[in-house]
Amino acid sequence: MLEAGFLQLAQWLLTPILVLLAAAFIYALWMAGMVAMEAWQRRANPAFSSLHLAPGMDFEELELFALRRLEPLRLLSRVTPMLGLIATMIPLGPALQGVASGQGNAALSVFSNAFAGVVLALAAAAIGLVLYSLRRRWLLAELLVIRKRLGAGQ
Repeated sequence: MLEAGFLQLAQWLLTPILVLLAAAFIYALWMAGMVAMEAWQRRANPAFSSLHLAPGMDFEELELFALRRLEPLRLLSRVTPMLGLIATMIPLGPALQGVASGQGNAALSVFSNAFAGVVLALAAAAIGLVLYSLRRRWLLAELLVIRKRLGAGQ
């Protein structure tokens, strides 16, 4: 009874996970556009900075702001592969049962759909990791410039 409950719960999770994967892929593409635009701005203006020390703000608050800007890309690159694995594993149980009962063609259809989810997840994660690395490097360089400027002003 417990196993049947787990199987049913897993089947219910498939649709929301596939929706999350589609959203993650769309978000990865959207962020790629945002980072490409930021790269263009940085190339056109070498003094470009997306971080600004507002009056009354200390350096630690600015560091926290930079981390907040990076966190969605970090999560995208780390969580999306797990969702892809879940999207792959849920249909595999019934597909293997189909193979065992002699319904190989139906199982092949399930396998191809299961692998499509993991491919989409890995693509989104790869895009997210590249964007995270670029943006992290830019923000750390900006923080270094601001820290040096603050040290020179003291």
